[in-house]
Amino acid sequence: MILSDRDIKKYLKEGKIKIIPEPNFEEQLGPCSLDLHLGNVFKSFKPTQYPYLDLKTKKSFEEVMDETTIEDNAPFILQPKGFVIAVTKEEIILPDYIMARLDGRSSLGRLGLVVHSTAARFDPGWKGKAVMELGNLGIMPIILYAGMRICAITFETLTSPAEIPYLKQKDHKYAGQNNSTASKLNEEPR
Repeated sequence: MILSDRDIKKYLKEGKIKIIPEPNFEEQLGPCSLDLHLGNVFKSFKPTQYPYLDLKTKKSFEEVMDETTIEDNAPFILQPKGFVIAVTKEEIILPDYIMARLDGRSSLGRLGLVVHSTAARFDPGWKGKAVMELGNLGIMPIILYAGMRICAITFETLTSPAEIPYLKQKDHKYAGQNNSTASKLNEEPR
């Protein structure tokens, strides 16, 4: 069951869900979602001697990415066909009986901005900032600003608590992330 605005406020007040920093409900709360803000750290692929990304490589994908940090309210220009990994300002902490989904904002989607390519689900027991895969599908550059509302998160209750929540999984590669984190696909067993 998806939580309503009323339930989101209640779960946050009771500490069942934690959002740090505490949200401003007047600005961020929708009927069944909570807007999150764009953080200050971006990662993009840099020119490299490799002509492709090899998914079986043991090399860290961090090695082929540059990190850019900007000040609050500073601009970041996402070029047409551009792709960056970005992070929200907010940290999200979920109990073992609630999962969350991240969605782009419609107003940004209408400009050609894709907020997440595939990673929209946050498993029960998640703790960390949301990392987004931002893409510009349009033909014009889009100027994004650190601190702007970039996405919305919805919360769903499970029919029962997860037997093995995210933080207790052996392969929880992205737990506790606080910055834009490159793919860790190369760490998975083959």
